[in-house]
Amino acid sequence: MDMNGINQSAYVNSIVSEYQNTRSNGIKDEKVNKQKGSASEKLNDVKGRTIGEPKLSDKALKYYEKLKKKFSNMDFILVSPEKKAEAERNKGMYASSKELLVLIDSDKIERMAEDEEYRKKYEGILSNATSQMQIMKQKLGTNANKVSSFGMSFDDHGNASFFAVVDKSLAKQRERIAAKREENLKAKKQEAKKAEKRKAEERAEARRAGSEEDEEVKMIDKTDKVTVTAKSWDELFRKIDDVIMTGMADGLMTASERNIGQNFDFAL
Repeated sequence: MDMNGINQSAYVNSIVSEYQNTRSNGIKDEKVNKQKGSASEKLNDVKGRTIGEPKLSDKALKYYEKLKKKFSNMDFILVSPEKKAEAERNKGMYASSKELLVLIDSDKIERMAEDEEYRKKYEGILSNATSQMQIMKQKLGTNANKVSSFGMSFDDHGNASFFAVVDKSLAKQRERIAAKREENLKAKKQEAKKAEKRKAEERAEARRAGSEEDEEVKMIDKTDKVTVTAKSWDELFRKIDDVIMTGMADGLMTASERNIGQNFDFAL
């Protein structure tokens, strides 16, 4: 056998083998680079109310801003994944000046930005909540002013739960403050008739009284606040009504009677 032919064949085979190895390694490197690129995708800090330090991708951040504008009557609080359990435990502590407080975690916003069906499901729940809030207020009537906050949150299975913070002392406190202010203003008006200067002092006093009212309302004893949680709006209404009726009964009971049977668990 021609040794030169054998050597030439071995040389060709080694070149082919080296090319295949190089190509294979190149494909592997390309996959690794893609994975690294995906893992290192830029995440953004989120403006607004947050719990923890949630971050969103560019696409999710744009969607989140649109979501907040679409449901502008709601106050969204974005929760980082590791803070979900903590936020759920303390949800009664997060007050809002808007109609409804919404606790939602960043993972759900990311999926809503990518998955149309998932997005429709959650936006449908939010849309329904807007109309349900109006029905709730109508059903509560004058007792609505005893609810300091309404809210909703979502579990990992996509189920919504609703909650309300009921302040049993809030209405009575405001009535007392209003009566006190009215009494003070009447006295000031009588004095103001004596001189124009006294009228100016009355206006200044009224402004100060308004400031004092705001501060006093903020300092209401937190032990009078009860957070109730429900799986539906109807159930939430019943629990709010129970708390309010219990609070009204407290005014007719002695201190020793109030200590009996007051440890209600309103959470599910």
